[in-house]
This record gives sequence, structure tokens and C-alpha cells, in this order.
Amino acid sequence: MALKDDRYTYRVTWSEEDHEYVGLCAELPSLSWLASTPEAVLKGIRGVVAEVVSDLMANDEPVPEPLATRTYSGKFLVRVPPDVHRQLVLEAAEAGVSLNRIASAKLNQ
Repeated sequence: MALKDDRYTYRVTWSEEDHEYVGLCAELPSLSWLASTPEAVLKGIRGVVAEVVSDLMANDEPVPEPLATRTYSGKFLVRVPPDVHRQLVLEAAEAGVSLNRIASAKLNQ
């Protein structure tokens, strides 16, 4: 199964613990997929996301909006370019923390 116009944010990384690559989706952080190659991991995580989104839609549940298609104001007490805002939101989503925490950590570096 594949999503039409899939615009979700994926990350493929090595898991030393599992001795395999792991695929993640920032918008659906509870999902993951393991495989022996980065290509297989990306295909696997995209398939899982497609199934979950299909199930959410079938049950009239909210479907996460892709981070890449959201509109950002560029403001969170400090003005930054919208692309910086987007990158901070991605980092926060992938780290499972708030935008405030990411921004504060970066300002304290």
C-alpha cells in the first residue's frame, strides 16, 4: 500500500541495538520499521504509515498533517525565517519535545 502524494517526513538511521536500519516518521512518532538496508527501511516505514493513515481515515479519526505542508508564521517569541521555524519543529518532533525546549536549548548553546 502506498499513500498518494506522500509528504510525510521520514528518517532512516542505523540502530546499533538492533543491528539494523530503522525507519521513523516524524508526524507519527510511535511508528518504526526495521530492515537490513536503508532502501528496505524507507519502503517499510512508508507502507506502515500508509496503512495507519488509511485506518485513521476509515475510522473518521484525525490524520496528522505533514510537517512539510504546514504553514508556519515564523514567530515564537522571537522572529526567525519560516524555514528555520520548520527545521526546529522537525527537530522537536523527532526528539519528542516541545518547540520551546528545542529553541531554549539552541539559545543556551
